[in-house]
This record gives sequence, C-alpha cells and structure tokens, in this order.
Amino acid sequence: MHVISRLMLIKFWKKHPDAETPLRVWFKKVEQAKWRSVNELKAEFSTADYVGNDRVVFDIKGNKYRIVVLVFFAGQKMFIRFVGTLAEYTKIDAKKA
Repeated sequence: MHVISRLMLIKFWKKHPDAETPLRVWFKKVEQAKWRSVNELKAEFSTADYVGNDRVVFDIKGNKYRIVVLVFFAGQKMFIRFVGTLAEYTKIDAKKA
C-alpha cells in the first residue's frame, strides 16, 4: 500500500512521543501490505474496523490512539485522514474524516 501522508504521523508523534514506535511499526506493516479487501486487512490487523465510506479505523498502542484512513484497495493507496487520541476520535465522525 502506498500511504499518504506519513507527515501526519510524524507531527502526531512529536506531540505524543510514546506513539512514535507503534506508529512506525504500523506504517511499515501497511506500506509492505498488498491487501485486496477489508478481510485481508483484518487478517493482519484484527482490531481494525471498517466504518463505511471506504474508511478503516486502526487502534494504536492498545487503543490509546486511533488512525482513520481512506483505503482504495484496487489502487493500493491509503490516505491518512485522522490521527489522534481515543478522546479526540470520539469527537469525530470517522465515516466523514
């Protein structure tokens, strides 16, 4: 998967240094993936949730942080739409993020 934009992750972990390692691990796994469906994605990230509108939510660091992405399996692209704490996540509509 081609992940756009890593810069969002970097900005986030500068504010939350404990998120750096889990976000780097997540990014590396996703970047190396060749998923063709949500089922394939969930086989590797069992806690990921498809929330509709091509959005998938990933739990990071034991659900302390969340990432919402827009996924295009056919084009092998993933757009990071939101990176935040669980508290911040509860205030957004992940389907529209």
